[in-house]
Amino acid sequence: MAKVEEETAKQKPRILVVPYPAPGHLNPALAFAKYLASKGLSITVIITTNLSKSAKFSSCSSITIENISDGSEEVKEPESIEGYFKRLKTVLSQNLANFIDEQKSRGSCAKLIMYDSIMPWVLDVAHVRGLLGASFFTQACGVCAIYYHMKQGSLRIPRDEEDSRLLSLPSLPTLETRDLPCFTGIGGASQTVQTLLADQFSNLDQVDWIFFNTFDNLEYEVVDWMAKLWPIKTVGPTFALLQKDEKLSDNKSHMISLFEPNTTTCKEWLDSKETASVVYVSFGSIASLRKEQMEELANGLIMSNRHFLWVVRASEMEKLPPNFTSLTSEKGLIVEWCHQMEVLAHRALACFMTHCGWNSTLEALINGVPLIAMAWQIDQTTNSKFIEDVWGVGVRVKSGENGIVGREEIATCIEEVTQGDKGVEIKTNACKWKELANEAVEKGGTSANNIEDFVSKLMSS
Repeated sequence: MAKVEEETAKQKPRILVVPYPAPGHLNPALAFAKYLASKGLSITVIITTNLSKSAKFSSCSSITIENISDGSEEVKEPESIEGYFKRLKTVLSQNLANFIDEQKSRGSCAKLIMYDSIMPWVLDVAHVRGLLGASFFTQACGVCAIYYHMKQGSLRIPRDEEDSRLLSLPSLPTLETRDLPCFTGIGGASQTVQTLLADQFSNLDQVDWIFFNTFDNLEYEVVDWMAKLWPIKTVGPTFALLQKDEKLSDNKSHMISLFEPNTTTCKEWLDSKETASVVYVSFGSIASLRKEQMEELANGLIMSNRHFLWVVRASEMEKLPPNFTSLTSEKGLIVEWCHQMEVLAHRALACFMTHCGWNSTLEALINGVPLIAMAWQIDQTTNSKFIEDVWGVGVRVKSGENGIVGREEIATCIEEVTQGDKGVEIKTNACKWKELANEAVEKGGTSANNIEDFVSKLMSS
């Protein structure tokens, strides 16, 4: 019997998944990989050695994880972002090639490499060795369409400060300057990051499969426009794929985290609260607010007179006002990290104040949670435009001249999304998108069908 199982495993088409080594990119790719494994594919996920030492992995028996070096252990001096990406490309591409060659010599040959779209050079590694290549985009189609226009030279960011004209791009809503991706928060690295994002389209005409972590109904106009240029397939929300499969819904869909979640504490606290009574606040694993902004946010939560669950990473704790945790212990809970999908699915949630990262945005949509959009940088500003004006699932905060969002504004936004006619409208829209997101990943849904088509063609090739 064991021999039969071994032979069956050998017959499964094998995919190498190469995510960009950061949680916001890794987790949607890992959720997709886990789902593909449930469909009969053999999945090996490549993680950098450095990340494997620092991150926390949720166990997953359905996929194999292998470590290869990106050369970071050899870096002894502070490294510029330009130097980092140059090293990542040079070292990781060579070590990935060596890994594939070694696997081939052992008789274990992959059929396809699925890689993060911001690492287009992986396609060269795949094609030189006779493997198919699949590019996986972890940001919204609408944002990526803007990057494409940057690549074509038809759009330059930042626009001139005095340029207040509305911007019209194919398939996108009319955009103001504030709606475009923002690169001011990354200082001298702005041009490097812009080039990195635009270069996702550098060899897309040569890619065998193109996947986006979104769903057709959410971005139907831009999906339709992109599909006329490339054979793109929507396969998201990838976290929802796991929820829909009973075998996978034990679901720690975020299988990699840089921080230890306070799971039990969060659940017990939320369980003790009334339905739709809690404001959840989290700005992801990277965003860092100024001390003044943290103080305004803290006081805005107090002014709202709502229960709140606030994720404040250990590195940010010192920015809280003195004695804030003890003074608000009856109303609030502050934790260093949590399982966000579990929190968003809880009946006690009233709304989610977010930095508008694409993962957080999708997770809120999956669970029908209204949003308060407090965007930070890059794609988040464009996501916030869609959250408020296109999908109607939240409001954007307004900052003062100094860039700080005041406490009164924060309290007002909480009131707006949770009370009155506006709050009812936002909640109704959120529930609509929850239904459509889940339809996309159910049997016969657009994302589910796209994945079935991919698996079928890979199995038969």
